[in-house]
Amino acid sequence: MPHSPYQLRVSDAAGGIDAAAWDALLAAQSQPTPFMRHAYLSALHDSGSATPATGWTPLFFTLWQGAGLRAACVLYAKPHSYGEYVFDWAWANAYAQHGLDYYPKAVVAVPFTPVPGARLLARDADARRLLVQGLVAWCGEQGLSSLHLLFGAGEDIDACRAAGLMLRHTVQFHWTNAAYGGFDDFLASLSQDKRKKIRQERRKVAEAGVHFRWARGRDIASADWDFFYRCYERTYLEHGNAPYLSRDFFHRMQADMPEHWLLFVAERAGRPIASSLIAISQDTTWASGQFHAEKVAYGRYWGALERVDCLHFEACYYQPLAWCIAHGFDRFEGGAQGEHKMARALLPVATTSAHWLARPDFADAVERFLEREGEGVARYLEDLEARSPFRRR
Repeated sequence: MPHSPYQLRVSDAAGGIDAAAWDALLAAQSQPTPFMRHAYLSALHDSGSATPATGWTPLFFTLWQGAGLRAACVLYAKPHSYGEYVFDWAWANAYAQHGLDYYPKAVVAVPFTPVPGARLLARDADARRLLVQGLVAWCGEQGLSSLHLLFGAGEDIDACRAAGLMLRHTVQFHWTNAAYGGFDDFLASLSQDKRKKIRQERRKVAEAGVHFRWARGRDIASADWDFFYRCYERTYLEHGNAPYLSRDFFHRMQADMPEHWLLFVAERAGRPIASSLIAISQDTTWASGQFHAEKVAYGRYWGALERVDCLHFEACYYQPLAWCIAHGFDRFEGGAQGEHKMARALLPVATTSAHWLARPDFADAVERFLEREGEGVARYLEDLEARSPFRRR
C-alpha cells in the first residue's frame, strides 16, 4: 500500500496467522461468531473440506501498522459458486454467453456457513476501509472477475458500501427469546392455529415412541459424534450429493471447539434414529459505547436413519427452542431460506452481501438487477411480516 503507514500481507494457510491474535481481533468485533474462529477455519482446510481440491483456495489477508495487526480476513479464490447460499449462477451464465470467464472469482465468506457475522476483522473503521480497498485492488491485479463478501456484519457492509461495492439482500428466519418461562409460555404467545399445529406435530413424534436426549460440549461422546455423522452423511447422499464436511472436520470440532456444540439425539426403542447438531456461542461484545452479552444458537446440521412424521421439525426446531428457553439463550438462527420456519415462530430477517465486478459494463447490468431484486425482497419482507405467527395484541 504505497504512501501509507499500513502494509497488506497475504498468506495461503491459516498456520501462517497467529491463532491468538486472530481470535483476539474477532472478539473485538460487534458480531463475532464461532465460525470465524481460527480453529474453525483451520479445521475446514486441514480436514479437506474447504481446499483447492473442493474449489476453495484460502488466502488470509492481514493489515499491519508496524508490528500491530489492525485488520484481517479470509478470502477464497473459487472456480464455482457451490456452498455459498447467495446465488450468482445467472451472473456466471451471462459472462459465459458473452464469451467471458466469470471464474475464478473471490469470496469473503465462511465456507458452507450462511451465518451472518463479522467477516472483516478490524480494530477500527479506518482499518476496515483500508482492508476492503486492499481486497478490491488485489482482485484487480490478479485479473479476477469479481469480489463477493457474504453475510457480513453491519460494519462490514458499511465499509463495502463506502468502497463502491453493490449490496444484495436476502432473507433468513431467526427466533428471539422473549424471556419465556417455558415452552408452554412460548406456545401461548402464538396464534391459535400455529399453537395447535406445533402441538399436533410434537404429538406425532411422541406417539411414534421417539424420545430425545441432548449433550453439550465435552459431554458429547465420540460414539455420539460418529452417530451424528452417519445421519448427516445419509441426508446428503439421499439427495444425491456428497456431504460438504468430512468426518475429520467434526473430529477437529470435538477436539478443538467442543464448547460451541450442542447435540440432540432422537431415540426409539432404545436405539438412536436421528440427530441434530446446533452451534452455540456466548459472547460479550463492545458496541455503541457499551458492553452487550448475548447467547446465540445456530441451527446447522441434521440427519435421520429412520423416517418418522414431523421428526425433522422436532429435532431441528422444537427441541432447540425448548433448550434455548430453558438455558436463557437469546436467539436461535434457523439458517438460509425456508419460509416454513415462520410457522415455528422464526421471523424474517434481512441479511446483506456486497459485490464488486471488475468489468464496468457487467457491473452496471448487475446494479440494475439488484435494484429490482431489492425492491422485490422489500415487498417479500413486508408480506412475511404481515403474516406473523404471534397472537394479535
